[in-house]
Amino acid sequence: MQDKPILVYGADWCGDCIRARKFLVEHQVPFEWIDIESNQIAENFVIQTNQGMRSIPTILFQDGSILVEPSNATLAYKLGIA
Repeated sequence: MQDKPILVYGADWCGDCIRARKFLVEHQVPFEWIDIESNQIAENFVIQTNQGMRSIPTILFQDGSILVEPSNATLAYKLGIA
């Protein structure tokens, strides 16, 4: 897997965020959860990244790529999980 965790920007009330976190945990992918409800800098990052929208989860990978509201299949493809 990866040296450093990926960054998952989201909120505890968000169903897509819960699903993405569960997927990452089940596949033992290290990640850091960043709650945009309690972190203004993180919320600003999400809004800036998503052209003014508060779309979550926004997931930042070590290679600098970003996935927004990805499906489990998209996450699996990005992470090389069969």
